[in-house]
Amino acid sequence: MQSYSHLLQTLTPKRLLEEPPIELPDELSLQSLWFNGQFGREFTTTENQSVSIRQFGFWNRTAGPDFLHVSVDIDGENFTGPIELDTHASDWIHHGHDSNPAFNDIVLHVVFNDSQPIQYSRTLNHKNIPKVVIPSAVVRDALHSPSYASATAHTGRCAHSISQLSDTSLESLMHEAARYRCRQKSSHYLRLRDAHGDEQALWISLAETLGYRPNKTAMCQLAQRLPIRYLKQHKSISTALLFGTAGFLHPDLHNQAPADSRSWIESLWETWWQHRQQHELIGKRSIQWVYSGVRPINHPQRRLATLACIAQSWKSFYQSHTQLEPLADWLEKLEDPFWNHHYTLVSKRSERRLSLIGKDRVRAFFLNHLLPAQMCEGNTQAWNNYLKIPATADSETVKRAATRILSTRSDRKKWLRFAWQHQALIQIYQDFCLEDNTDCASCPFPEQLNQSLPAN
Repeated sequence: MQSYSHLLQTLTPKRLLEEPPIELPDELSLQSLWFNGQFGREFTTTENQSVSIRQFGFWNRTAGPDFLHVSVDIDGENFTGPIELDTHASDWIHHGHDSNPAFNDIVLHVVFNDSQPIQYSRTLNHKNIPKVVIPSAVVRDALHSPSYASATAHTGRCAHSISQLSDTSLESLMHEAARYRCRQKSSHYLRLRDAHGDEQALWISLAETLGYRPNKTAMCQLAQRLPIRYLKQHKSISTALLFGTAGFLHPDLHNQAPADSRSWIESLWETWWQHRQQHELIGKRSIQWVYSGVRPINHPQRRLATLACIAQSWKSFYQSHTQLEPLADWLEKLEDPFWNHHYTLVSKRSERRLSLIGKDRVRAFFLNHLLPAQMCEGNTQAWNNYLKIPATADSETVKRAATRILSTRSDRKKWLRFAWQHQALIQIYQDFCLEDNTDCASCPFPEQLNQSLPAN
């Protein structure tokens, strides 16, 4: 039987011909991905100079270049200074960098769309800045972005071929797809760890998980702004730093809260006020939170409260993070006197006890971060642990994937019991359904199945 990777390789020529232009996220998200090392460290400038990022530096929180004190080798010579990241090469002039003395010491200009005619990145003192254009394939890989956002929820042509497979063959296919997905997540984690070290990679991964889909990027950016090593050194004020940097604190907030919360919220503000000048994010650098479509129990302030509780007990968390059952037990027992009964900083007290983190989030953390990281480190037990995790409620993506791929199998429910099965279906759906613009008509997957996998 051909491997899942081999099945994907047969699609490469078709993808190169039909791949639509990638839709780039906002510039703040691109900066976050860059800072996490997701575009890599090795590049070539538009003038064919080799570039190697030694140190990603510090993400600027105020006006001026995006990243400060970056260490970069250009054609073997080391430079230390700021880096500017723009969506388009033309932004260098449109944003006024060419006339701003704050950009005179820039050592590298990173862009995602070059200009025609050629746009040079020149400073006020007429210095030409080396420019790197991040290839769209690298961006797509970093975003884990398929060519299309969704596919129609109907039975796919591959469903008939899938229905003819023996249980052994289907399990083998889905195992391969799940492993492939794990390797992708492992690569993401390795790049993150390479950029910032083991503890910070774990901290950012935890923040992303707690953000759920709507606020995954926002929580990641907050964890980047406040590294866990810094919060460990400032443990007594870490909660105020997190809520303040997130933009959730202001001087009159306590007046909006019920009487029983006011003194605690006022103390948060007073602590933040003393450190605000060092950490407040200015203007366009502020974190953008999503509130629409978010259940009250998942309000970003509650997700941040969970992150703050874990930061307070980071040593215990870090010591147990390689042991899944003890960690799951530890996370599910997290408590906080305020957040056990409040949805937001200013909400009324809920008589019902509110869990800080549920089993589904713990499982998501294991599936998307911990177990892939352990697998890439050669932990032979990690895959077995991965296969044991029960499935959560079917997401919309899982439902669409199951409809297209499994709908003609009488034992369909059997293939939706475990989380790894969901992950496999999502991967197949992304790699084939979302890479085909003919609504199944020209997708090569059914023919590949017939050629590669033994039928009953």
